[in-house]
Amino acid sequence: MLFIGAVCFAVWLVLDAPSLQRSATVSPLGARRTVSLDIVGPFAALSRGTGLSHLVGWTDGELGRTPGGGPSLAVITGPPPAKGPKPPPGPRPPGPVPVSASSTTTTSTLPVLSAHPTSADPLRVLVVGDSLGIDLGQPLVNDLAATGVVTPVLDGRVDTGLSRPDYFDWPAELRVDMANHRPQLVVVMMGANDPQSLVGGAGGGIVYGTPAWNADYAQRVGAFIDEANAGGAHVLWVGMPPMAGSQLNGEMQDLNGVVHSQGEAHPVGATYLSSALSLGDAHGDFTAYLPSSSGAEVNVRTPDGIHLTPGGGERLSQAVLASMRSILHIDLPD
Repeated sequence: MLFIGAVCFAVWLVLDAPSLQRSATVSPLGARRTVSLDIVGPFAALSRGTGLSHLVGWTDGELGRTPGGGPSLAVITGPPPAKGPKPPPGPRPPGPVPVSASSTTTTSTLPVLSAHPTSADPLRVLVVGDSLGIDLGQPLVNDLAATGVVTPVLDGRVDTGLSRPDYFDWPAELRVDMANHRPQLVVVMMGANDPQSLVGGAGGGIVYGTPAWNADYAQRVGAFIDEANAGGAHVLWVGMPPMAGSQLNGEMQDLNGVVHSQGEAHPVGATYLSSALSLGDAHGDFTAYLPSSSGAEVNVRTPDGIHLTPGGGERLSQAVLASMRSILHIDLPD
């Protein structure tokens, strides 16, 4: 019985290791986090390398279970939300909307971004995303606030994305954030958890890796952009960085391609920013270390080969600020 129990535990550990790794990565810094990452890391690599992690996603989709193996974590920073009732989450359409429908934008009613924000009239910025969005969002909120002309807010949710609205409904969350904070710019970074069967499509689910998955996911990205545009905000969508594992890296490249295409479909309301330019090596591939302006090597990625270290988050934050200045033409103090 002990042998059977040990075997069952080992199988479970391999299958659920990526979720355990994500949870350990976003836990508080310290010896417990370090030991957890060291133990779970090899099992997570084995799970992704053999494709067993996708078996979990498929099974969850068939049984309607929530992904991630743990509760989501909200990180909210900035001024208190505006008084007033929050809008109730709206129901999701029963079936997929054609991709062409997501190209219909509401950008004609968008206000012009404040080119010269001031302390008296600051630019309102909302940062949203998954655990990588938190890796970026925490230093970005600090850097934006330090300019003295931006009011930033971060809403980060661990183990979330657009694939599983039954687990966490980001469009509904965005509607609440838009009503409470009235941002003029929404910075988005999410997607690491999304290469799995989609819930909410035709027939109750769409298998990952199929043309139908790309079409439905594109619609979800487009609808998310439309939601922000309808609330009067431009979207700056930051792509997923290069990943250490070849399979996950390929998945993120495919996902970035879908998101990039939706940015092009919303030329007035959205801008796509590749994180590979800031976090990749000279060829745009994964690297754990990059030189600083002084030439010193800076650790930019965590041992799991997925998340960003504080140094990596700060590096990407500076790239976002640079894009706000050069592409969106917002006059931010250095």
